[in-house]
Amino acid sequence: MGAVTAAAARPWIAPVATGPVVSALSLPGSKSMTARALVLSALADGPSRIVRPLRARDTTLMAAALRSLGATIDTAESAPASAAGGAPADTAAGGGDAGRGGAAAGVWTVGPGPLTGPAAIDVGLAGTVMRFAPPLAALADGTVTFDGDPHARTRPLRPIIEALRALGVDLDSSPSGGLPLVVRGTGSVAGGEVVIDASGSSQFVSGLLLSAPRFSKGLVLRHEGPPVPSAPHLRMTTHMLRAAGAVVDESVPDVWTVEPGPLRGRTWEIEPDLSGAAPFFAAAMVTGGAVTLAGWPRESWQPVGTLVELLTRMGADVSQDDDGLTVRGTGELHGIDADLSEVSELTPVIAALAALAGSPSRLRGVAHIRFHETDRIAALARELSKAGAGVTERSDGLDITPGPLRSATFETYADHRMAHAAAVIGLAAPGIELTDVACTSKTLPEFPELWAGLVTGS
Repeated sequence: MGAVTAAAARPWIAPVATGPVVSALSLPGSKSMTARALVLSALADGPSRIVRPLRARDTTLMAAALRSLGATIDTAESAPASAAGGAPADTAAGGGDAGRGGAAAGVWTVGPGPLTGPAAIDVGLAGTVMRFAPPLAALADGTVTFDGDPHARTRPLRPIIEALRALGVDLDSSPSGGLPLVVRGTGSVAGGEVVIDASGSSQFVSGLLLSAPRFSKGLVLRHEGPPVPSAPHLRMTTHMLRAAGAVVDESVPDVWTVEPGPLRGRTWEIEPDLSGAAPFFAAAMVTGGAVTLAGWPRESWQPVGTLVELLTRMGADVSQDDDGLTVRGTGELHGIDADLSEVSELTPVIAALAALAGSPSRLRGVAHIRFHETDRIAALARELSKAGAGVTERSDGLDITPGPLRSATFETYADHRMAHAAAVIGLAAPGIELTDVACTSKTLPEFPELWAGLVTGS
């Protein structure tokens, strides 16, 4: 399988809402859960199924990376979940029938194989691939090279590299400690104890933990530094490790202990993607409508409680029943003072809502998003200012004062979340033109069509 290239740039004018948006929709599965399920399945002792996975650039790149290391992955998605045979009996909690709307259910099957090189892995712009796959490459017998999109070379990777070196892995990185990367695996990693600073990304911890059961001595991973962001993603990692049979101890703050041992093949039920749902929920709030995300599980591995709290504080009415998770607009949008460190992926959409609110907002605790697909703090400050908001950029966030909206060309910086923010602004501001909406293919290729259908009612 060759490189999974980014979609060609596609300028797009965000549709303006002419009335309340009312819709029930399905969305594809969580990127975070799909990526973790793929890695754990490739390391398991038997076959696995992944039900309702996300098919998007990031997860396709992950599947390609694992294939290149020796796993067999069928992503044809031809059979409905209930019809796929040969599944392990063990099934993860969470996830329901996808129900109505635009997301087709599907099943990917994963067969683990001996991890071998040589291999060349294209990470694209996916943080999950560039941080989850190198520890697997260290377990492979052979040389594995990593590179990706130009901006991927600027994304932080050094903590993973230094940790692998400390564990005895032979590798070379760029002078800055990032891509391009060469890992010379010997078929095993001794493991042991290692200290890292994971304040730049929770993926540094998750990437090491996911492979740790296959290390000969397991792993004791200790974080030293400012708080690790996106703690719910760390809990997702440890929950999924345990679901696959790993023994994980996280009882000591900032210390994770993973015992060596086998991982089970299983069926993974993937929940709808909560971060991907955020702009659709925002549409209900901006227009005074109601949007239901079908298939939302009663018990979730994603930070739904934090999202509900944020949206409620900003003026939404949120409820859950057998139909799914519903967000209703109340006709008012309130400014908010919020620490978004645990849910930093929501920052662009929350910032767009803040620009449309009736009072100022302060968003903080997200200094690490300067190193995401783009410097999201600087990018949001520039683009929201163009659209008429008063924005002060701070080291770890933004102060946003709503102002009269105006048309603007909204640069998306090859960043799907920036495109989501622009679409939310465009609900209320005519003439918001995105320089590229195709960047949403990173996690939701159907976004432009789903969004237009939602807003126009078609």
